[in-house]
Amino acid sequence: QVQLVESGGGLVQAGGSLRLSCAASGSIFSINSMSWYRQTPGQQRELVASFTHTSGNIRYAESVKDRFTISRDKNTIYLQMSSLELEDTAVYFCNADIVSWQTQSRSTYWGQGTQVTVSS
Repeated sequence: QVQLVESGGGLVQAGGSLRLSCAASGSIFSINSMSWYRQTPGQQRELVASFTHTSGNIRYAESVKDRFTISRDKNTIYLQMSSLELEDTAVYFCNADIVSWQTQSRSTYWGQGTQVTVSS
């Protein structure tokens, strides 16, 4: 079994900062990539930032470039969010592409989500 546990969401004023964490644990053979997505009611889940472990490649959505920073420490990824805007309000989900010891094949895992609310 593989688990993704997120933390760090909350309420912040516009212009403020928050840092999200996502820790992967369990039967992990290797991690291919870990990402952050976000979703608002009635909208599709959208990619915010991704980190490809094998290449070190990092990708950001245009809407968060220069404001958000994704980083990695072993099996944990972080999303440092600065200059937060009202439009950043959403549930943020951690996503991971992992090969587990049990299956020996790649699978996609999701965290439970953490609410980020930006107020004016």
